[in-house]
Amino acid sequence: MSVSAYFASLSLLRLLKNMPGGVAQGLIWGIMALGIYITFRLLDVADLTVDGSFTTGGAVSVMLILAGWPAWASLAVAFAAGLLAGLCTGLLHTKLGIPAILAGILTQLALFSVNLHIMGMASNKAVSVDRYRLVLSLRHIPSAILVGTLIAAALVALMYWYFGTEQGSAIRATGDNPAMSRALGINIDTMKLLGLSLSNGIVAFSGGLMAQFQGFADVNMGRGAIVIGLAAVIIGEVLVRALFKRYLNFSILLAFTVLGGVLYYMVIVVVLWLKLSANDLKLFTAVVVALFLAVPTLRDRRQHSFRAGGRKEADEHA
Repeated sequence: MSVSAYFASLSLLRLLKNMPGGVAQGLIWGIMALGIYITFRLLDVADLTVDGSFTTGGAVSVMLILAGWPAWASLAVAFAAGLLAGLCTGLLHTKLGIPAILAGILTQLALFSVNLHIMGMASNKAVSVDRYRLVLSLRHIPSAILVGTLIAAALVALMYWYFGTEQGSAIRATGDNPAMSRALGINIDTMKLLGLSLSNGIVAFSGGLMAQFQGFADVNMGRGAIVIGLAAVIIGEVLVRALFKRYLNFSILLAFTVLGGVLYYMVIVVVLWLKLSANDLKLFTAVVVALFLAVPTLRDRRQHSFRAGGRKEADEHA
């Protein structure tokens, strides 16, 4: 197929029709990214538990709905299940001295079997919006966007409040400078346990939302979630620093993390619209994350090169 024929085969109308669905799904990934932001930025811990806890949230939510629970109540239990998953990682790290990244891998590995047991040893479980009253669904995109936006806004407000409290500030201090925090009397092990638990609770909550949105929970639905979450965090940070160079309020950072999830999924929608192979999505995700990770470094190098050039020119004039 020639290049002109290829572009002629692309339907702009089809892209526009797919955009709202991408926004709805991007909001859910943005909510998950808020959980990853806690460990990645506030605690400065590389936590790989999320690939497992995301699935745990989806599995718990779907199985409780099938058992007759209200959809909103299933999300609360999914959040609690995520808290326990994060607590396991925290205990492995703080009490047994296992490095955080390895502790996350161990918990993630264990959660694969746990998730299978939760779903009755089935690899996936379906829940239909026709039979159950779900919080949000792929069948009702406008409502899903509204609900996702309200949940994200409420979560941003709660996180902004909590991390402004004494305990929340102690978690942030632990990530910034553990030695100084310990010297100030902060129990950094307890703060890590709280941060990891809260992070995975939010991730599992978003997993429950995703399972309801797509209408099923799958044992592999969390695979690569950490990469998507990191992409959302990095995209949000790059954008917020480009728009707010001097004043960076914590709530703005959180809001742009959610926006990063939406923008990330917009890229995925465009990739699929371009008729590129779905098997290459992980490759495109890695490329997008690498590009956004490189932006701050490249920008700093550019600024330093301009400053160095200015100093050299001043020296020559002198």
